[in-house]
Amino acid sequence: MRIDKYLWCVRYYKTRTLATTACKKGHIRVNQEIVKPSREVYAQDIIELRKDQINYRLTVNDIPESRVGAKLVDIYRTDTTPKEQFEAQELLKYSKDYYRKKGVGRPTKKDRRDIDDFKDDDSEE
Repeated sequence: MRIDKYLWCVRYYKTRTLATTACKKGHIRVNQEIVKPSREVYAQDIIELRKDQINYRLTVNDIPESRVGAKLVDIYRTDTTPKEQFEAQELLKYSKDYYRKKGVGRPTKKDRRDIDDFKDDDSEE
């Protein structure tokens, strides 16, 4: 089965077009080689893909006939993604909440007071 079709079948991508685009951009590796969308996938291949700033790593157990339900995905692949990848994603969420959005303008008086209070708390310690 083609790599783009396999990733669509095991629900890593919502459409085959998205999976094909990811292959063309070089986000998908099979056995540590960057692959084209037409690359055939076999059992025991190791797939590494980058999606949403997470480097997923999975092992192909079997090839499905067509797209499978979410409960049956584990039959066809084994996810060996390190836990650190998901922890890093959580840290990114917190850091994005902290910064002001671009184009919001100058800080308000309340923002300035909050910043001053934060700086005062740091200097006391």
